[in-house]
Amino acid sequence: MRIVCLFNLKEGASAEAYEAWARGTDIPGVNALGSVKGFTVHRATGLFGSDAKPPYDYIEVIDINGMDAFVADVTDPEFQKVAAAFGEFTDNPTFILTEDL
Repeated sequence: MRIVCLFNLKEGASAEAYEAWARGTDIPGVNALGSVKGFTVHRATGLFGSDAKPPYDYIEVIDINGMDAFVADVTDPEFQKVAAAFGEFTDNPTFILTEDL
């Protein structure tokens, strides 16, 4: 199963501070969870075939082994500190659940 998260930063949040936190805390922290097969964060740079601004600044891709194990991992009080920091940077992130065809 794959979870795709689309989000923009909150007004006033620094992209440099967010990206430093993502590289130093979020990416290694999520990848260390036993329920996670892989986790990447991507900065949107444009829309194919258009000069328009992308609707989202960042995209996260989380490949998980199973939803129950993932929920158990992310609700752990220690991991909740990472989740709280994510919430300080992000403006209404959208988490999309997917499955392979």
